[in-house]
Amino acid sequence: MDQPKFEETTPGPARSESLAGQVYAQFRRSERKLATSVRLTQLALLILFFAGWEAASRLQWIDGLLFSSPTRVWSLLVEKTADGTLLVHTWTTVWETIVGFVLGTLLGTAIAALIWYSPFLSRVLDPYIVVLNSLPKVALGPLFIVALGPGMLSIIATTLSITVIITILVVYNSFREVDPNLLKVVRIFGGNRSTVFRKVILPASYPTIVSTLKVNVGLSWVGVIVGEFLVSKEGLGYLIIYGFQVFNFTLVIGSVLLIAVVATLMYQAVVYLEGKLTGRN
Repeated sequence: MDQPKFEETTPGPARSESLAGQVYAQFRRSERKLATSVRLTQLALLILFFAGWEAASRLQWIDGLLFSSPTRVWSLLVEKTADGTLLVHTWTTVWETIVGFVLGTLLGTAIAALIWYSPFLSRVLDPYIVVLNSLPKVALGPLFIVALGPGMLSIIATTLSITVIITILVVYNSFREVDPNLLKVVRIFGGNRSTVFRKVILPASYPTIVSTLKVNVGLSWVGVIVGEFLVSKEGLGYLIIYGFQVFNFTLVIGSVLLIAVVATLMYQAVVYLEGKLTGRN
């Protein structure tokens, strides 16, 4: 008599895990494909831009004296790199930007934390912060030059005047918008205001702080370049002003492109930091 045959079947949980793995793998493949397509499109647009710029200059569709061309800019940058002057100017600006960027973010976040910790101080400083935010901070540059002298300190002070106020406003509002139910839970278990800040407020505000870092990248460059316009004898801002004075617009455009490259690298570093902080959070 034939024995009944039983088909081997995959257990329910194992089958679900296998299906989930297949879906996740398909999702990862589609994401990699999309990322590759985006990068290739971005590269194509960049190449198209420089090719069109070069062609327009050679065919005299644009004034080559005013708008230069990629080949002229490249030749000038190679020449300035070979004699060492470009590296000196670039490092000066990058160093000033990094210092202003880091100090502006840390100082603004610290003041925002202090204001959150003291409701009385928050009510006292609120109108002053609003007024300072409405002021054209760049116009304060000459005051910093007179007070701190025509050097790096006045340039960094100009940068801080731009980044600190924005950081205070954004980060403080983020502190205030944290779910109050989370605060109540910590207080129920005996946590004081300092514990609430360390365990709830600050971790919950990581995404906002990182977003502020992204904004401060651009604002720091604005502050440093404006400061170099006013006082510096070194830096990319100085090269831009010098290029205008001697009608060397290739030097002006080359300096602007170099600023764009370095600022992009700083922005990507902040994006990497964002992935680490938000992933851990």
